[in-house]
Amino acid sequence: MVQKQTEILHIIGGGLAGSEAAFQAANAGIKVILYEMRPHKMTQAHKSGALAELVCSNSFRSDDSSTNAVGLLHAEMRLADSLIMQAADANQVPAGSALAVDREGFAQAVSARIAAHPNIRLECREVEADFLTEALERNYRLILATGPLTSPALAAAIQQQTGEDSLAFFDAIAPIIYKDSINMDIAWFQSRYDKQGPGGTGRDYLNCPLDKDQYEAFIAALLAGEKTEFRTFEKTGYFDGCLPVEIMAERGAETLRFGPMKPRGLTNAHKPQDKPYAVVQLRQDNKLGTLYNMVGFQTKLKHGEQTRIFRMIPGLAAAEFARLGGLHRNSYLNSPVLLDSQLCLKTLPNWRFAGQITGCEGYVESAAMGLLAGRFAAAELGGRELAPPPASCAFGALLNHITGGHISAEAEIEVEAEAEDQQDKPAQGRKPRSFQPMNINFGLFPPINLPEPAGQRQRGKEKTQAKKQALSARALQDWQAWLAEADK
Repeated sequence: MVQKQTEILHIIGGGLAGSEAAFQAANAGIKVILYEMRPHKMTQAHKSGALAELVCSNSFRSDDSSTNAVGLLHAEMRLADSLIMQAADANQVPAGSALAVDREGFAQAVSARIAAHPNIRLECREVEADFLTEALERNYRLILATGPLTSPALAAAIQQQTGEDSLAFFDAIAPIIYKDSINMDIAWFQSRYDKQGPGGTGRDYLNCPLDKDQYEAFIAALLAGEKTEFRTFEKTGYFDGCLPVEIMAERGAETLRFGPMKPRGLTNAHKPQDKPYAVVQLRQDNKLGTLYNMVGFQTKLKHGEQTRIFRMIPGLAAAEFARLGGLHRNSYLNSPVLLDSQLCLKTLPNWRFAGQITGCEGYVESAAMGLLAGRFAAAELGGRELAPPPASCAFGALLNHITGGHISAEAEIEVEAEAEDQQDKPAQGRKPRSFQPMNINFGLFPPINLPEPAGQRQRGKEKTQAKKQALSARALQDWQAWLAEADK
């Protein structure tokens, strides 16, 4: 009989979730083997072999922890000594109220910390079905953090074990432009409403203005442009938080003008008397400030069409692209059916899942679930069970969504666009018809009742902000209490 092996934690996938899980478990004294198939085998979206490579945006979204759910998650992760947040803070670039990073510096920082950790061994090779067979025979403790771009062979092996078809959706990538190819006689630096962020100045975005005729011509070109065909993914939907720009345009001529191209809070520095009809914003993508990405411009346009159509934007007539946009297929589990509150497979408790494959959406959310999976596994290997964090904190609310598959029916907070570069959707106060990937939002938190100030009645936005602040304060208090108990 093969001896049961519990002293080593095997983690498959070196993205944000896998790297965070490895770091958390290793810091707890657990020996970890981290498997990453890149650079020997690449995905549709990755460009390097670095750990925690960011393949879409370089933004971690809002860093405001008092009234923004993702900013609150940032704060909770920092309190838990998150590797991902440490690397993000060390490689921050200006982005108004958002936390954006130099993507290469960020990935290099994560890779260096993992490589230097005495309790982590990194193996750069593809894990295939035979490894999972071995893991079953030897009772390995596993965390599968392979992300939405899991290799086909491993995905098939996981599907065989889960007995459930993976759900899937398309994700799209925005283009990146060389700054020195942008016409600064037309574009200007300004954050919307001159809003400053953790590393911002109020002038963190490049803005390209369009008048009404230019906007209408641009929308017409988007709609007529040749797109990538779905082919084998024909029946797969899009995630609403990352819609291709041309799909937004199909929803109505004004959709983009009230979305990523809204002109509110901006004044053309070259023509202060002219009010732009629409504005395209670009955000710094690296510390050198030589690369800028097109905010909200994920696309499935063919490459030749992208260069032609995006050069119609004033200021981008001579734009040179460091990377064009693209489309890839993301897969995720039916987690409420398959996973328990410890992120373990119900039918195979030795196996945990973490990151976007569990059905959370976003860099920060993915890393957060890696952090929890690493801590859960470390506690288990140390001979104790770690209770899940309370649903009143951001970690617990997100875990509850993943493993419970519902949104709080009582929550009445309407989540607005909380970061300049992110179109957050309102929290839906009802149970969804099917499990779908979701960003952290206050609609996932248990409701809180606030007493009305004496002689006053709060209404509208004032009441919403007060509720968010109260939810955030409660979350941080409960999270710190959970950490204190977890770290005993």
